Amino acid sequence: MLIFTNQAALLEYLQPFYTQNTSIGLVPTMGALHDGHLSLLQNSINENKLTVISIFVNPTQFNNANDLEKYPRNLEKDIEKIEVLSKDILIFAPSVNDIYEGKIVSASFDYDGLEHQMEGKHRLGHFNGVGTIVKKLFDIVQPTSAYFGEKDFQQLQIVKKLVEKQKMKVEIIGIPIHREKNGLAMSSRNERLTDSEKEKAGVIFKILNQSKILFETKSANEVEKWVESEFAKQSHFRLEYFEIADEKTLKSCIRKNKNTKYRAFIAVFVNEIRLIDTISLN
Repeated sequence: MLIFTNQAALLEYLQPFYTQNTSIGLVPTMGALHDGHLSLLQNSINENKLTVISIFVNPTQFNNANDLEKYPRNLEKDIEKIEVLSKDILIFAPSVNDIYEGKIVSASFDYDGLEHQMEGKHRLGHFNGVGTIVKKLFDIVQPTSAYFGEKDFQQLQIVKKLVEKQKMKVEIIGIPIHREKNGLAMSSRNERLTDSEKEKAGVIFKILNQSKILFETKSANEVEKWVESEFAKQSHFRLEYFEIADEKTLKSCIRKNKNTKYRAFIAVFVNEIRLIDTISLN
């Protein structure tokens, strides 16, 4: 198992593979790996000759300093999980200084309005941070393919737009959400939940599934009001937003169009822990 803690060493190792036109898959993560991450890795292994996983908690995509401080980190445990899958995976676990070279600031990106919806409304500057680190990782690793989970569906669309506008030669591949037995979307932040909170959080997916059924006969506004009323009954949760949006533009659904693909997006707080989820509606 090869582990690189700085980009210079990784670049030196990868150089021969570039000249051989080797297919390289990249799985960008912030660590605290779970089965969802491992499914991204497995897809990359299946589709590429070489797979790189980055483990880096990116400070510029956090708008909440407390969330950054408490974000789960356990590199040794992550390495053990990766080794079970394959010892041929390259691990890139750089320091903040190596990535940002002493200037921890994000660049500014225009994603044609995708950045102003949902998460963008509630986490100012978040997608500038995402774009900054993704571009840096793509520049360092130079992958042919990169794998992202659909739980962060808005992020997935943002990254696709980044690649399009920056004219990067990398294919972005979205992988379906992995869920706990109770339906809770797997997330690194789930590690911060108690067993009781994790069990109760299964209600998020239950409500999402019901919203999908309701959307067959109700308007987006009616479904959104129903979801709000359901979470008002849940004393353990605080709904930050529930929104039905066009999958492509991420703009809110005002009036249903039979030729448009819609998706429900949700963000919920369990105490101070923020969980997001999404579901396709048609």
